[in-house]
Amino acid sequence: MRKIWVRKAKSFLGAETQDLDYYASMSPEERLETMQFLRDTFLKLRKQKKRAQNGKGLRRSIKIIQQT
Repeated sequence: MRKIWVRKAKSFLGAETQDLDYYASMSPEERLETMQFLRDTFLKLRKQKKRAQNGKGLRRSIKIIQQT
């Protein structure tokens, strides 16, 4: 299980600086592991969203009517 940590920043610029410092302190392997974890999480969430949307919405059909 991954650890969750929170840092408090006084501004958006300070938060961005903290993020850059954090990722710069990681080894290349750790950065790749983090990217793979985020990618897997995104794909899993996207798959769940698609399943939830099945059956919702309007059904589209075409019916050809011949006029006399």
